[in-house]
Amino acid sequence: MENDVTSVTLIDEDGNEVEFDVITKLDIESNEYVIVVPSDSDEDTDAIALKIEKTEDGDDVLITIEDDEEFNMVLEAYDTLFSSDEIN
Repeated sequence: MENDVTSVTLIDEDGNEVEFDVITKLDIESNEYVIVVPSDSDEDTDAIALKIEKTEDGDDVLITIEDDEEFNMVLEAYDTLFSSDEIN
């Protein structure tokens, strides 16, 4: 996935298209991940971490992260990048 992607459209469990804003893209080890939030969300909405995988045709597919250890690794990387505990 290109680094300059700012939004993606995903299909929800009911088959509806939902627009998401891309907060950041993370390259961790040999995998790529994106952190997204619904475009129409308020500030209290939780971000969603998705893994980027390639189809046989080379297209990007976003999938949920099922493995707890992998999810925690992505969460830790995100928290490190966007920590609100800045040193003054």
